[in-house]
Amino acid sequence: MLRKIRIIIAAVVLVLTTLLFLDFTGTIHGWFGWLTKMQLIPAILATNTVVIITLTVLTLLFGRIYCSVICPLGIFQDGISNISGQRKGKKNRFRYSPAKSWLRYGMTVLFIAALIAGVSVIVAILDPYAAYGRMASNFFSPLYRWGNNLLAIIAEKVDSYAFYSTDVRIKGWSAFGVAVVTLFAVGILAWRNGRTYCNTLCPAGTLFGFLSKFSLFRLILNEEKCTQCNVCERNCKASCINIKTVKIDRSRCVACFNCIDNCKSGAIKYAPAKLYGKKITPEPVQNTKNKTDDFSRRNMLASLGTMLVAGTIKAQQLHVDGGLAEIENKKIPDRKTPIVPPGALSIQNMKSKCTACQLCVSVCPNNILRPSDKLSTLMQPEMSFEHGFCRPECVECSLVCPTGAIRPVTTADKSALSIGWAVWIKENCVVNRDEVQCKACENHCPTGAITLLDNNSAGNSNSLKIPAIDKERCIGCGACEYHCPARPFSAIYVEGHLRHHSI
Repeated sequence: MLRKIRIIIAAVVLVLTTLLFLDFTGTIHGWFGWLTKMQLIPAILATNTVVIITLTVLTLLFGRIYCSVICPLGIFQDGISNISGQRKGKKNRFRYSPAKSWLRYGMTVLFIAALIAGVSVIVAILDPYAAYGRMASNFFSPLYRWGNNLLAIIAEKVDSYAFYSTDVRIKGWSAFGVAVVTLFAVGILAWRNGRTYCNTLCPAGTLFGFLSKFSLFRLILNEEKCTQCNVCERNCKASCINIKTVKIDRSRCVACFNCIDNCKSGAIKYAPAKLYGKKITPEPVQNTKNKTDDFSRRNMLASLGTMLVAGTIKAQQLHVDGGLAEIENKKIPDRKTPIVPPGALSIQNMKSKCTACQLCVSVCPNNILRPSDKLSTLMQPEMSFEHGFCRPECVECSLVCPTGAIRPVTTADKSALSIGWAVWIKENCVVNRDEVQCKACENHCPTGAITLLDNNSAGNSNSLKIPAIDKERCIGCGACEYHCPARPFSAIYVEGHLRHHSI
């Protein structure tokens, strides 16, 4: 019963978390965006004390419940392991293996050191939530969007506009490459050995494993009832049950309850710590179950499920945005300073707090966020305006970030927030290059920072006008760069600010 409840809760959490990376309309985020803030590493980076305390209390009460029903990468591994286990001859394939403590704690020390030193690449790679996010964004999202585009084509043929087409492309090769390596590494480990990744490399698993040593509820082996059949050990995907010594390594146990379901003699119980180490009086021959115990167990996991869905009560307003018209792609200019989204505060804040989960990249309706290829900010989002511009009324990325790398901003705040400044390249402008008048940058500037002035260049007899930029009024939205007709490089592009400021 415990295992079934755990599987149902985990499946719901995994599906909803995955949909947060697939949904490009913002609809699901209004209801279930709080799930991303329940992840440990984002909560630490955002100094979300409520979530940190909640997860700590849950672990001290019930063990590593987080790894089984909240962490999307952990649940994903369970799915891979279960598929592998369904193959003929692959049941009861696990066995006890000693804890690799030097590797577990070594990776955790490395993670903490990287966190303190601001080495964002290591933090991003080791964070299990971010790792799953990159997999969802790079593999599952394109499939989801292709399916949506197919429905859009079908709907159009019957004069329905219930669906609209959206771009499907690889937004960053660095993030895609890391996602490929992560998928294969985690997938192979889960396929062959279950939860090896969680108990050797994952810093969140190690931290929760340490806390679970002191948990109130834990698995207890009854030596008198145990028949040494080895079934529990062979079904333990964490490889933490040593049937020879009749002991369970609680720091590696992820509370999956597989052992309880497979034990035919009823020698394993999930009970309070006061029973740990004590011999449990054998039950009568008829093996009558204690209904009170079962009821309390159901209550415990039912309460956990209630906590996971409680956030839906205060659902936010749905944010739905349309697609953008397709235009000819441009080349990315060589910016001296990258542009980070409004709400990021500064380049340094983004670098120190972002885990590169790609959630903001997935939900951006304007198609302007892409993963960075620079080593110092590898896979972290930066803005580029070949496919759109940052609309003043759009604040989607600031609403979904779970780490505080992008803090919530209102549309009013965003309209007066400067994230960069426009730079005009005389040689690229069609006014000078083709001697034709163009007003695209002035017409599309939302703040009136661009004004056309007379071109007094020698030999120009048509009195054509060229843009003049008021840097004090420019907010760096990229509308001018996006709408500039010059190819392959825009005649006007945006340089980022090291620190954002109000105009």
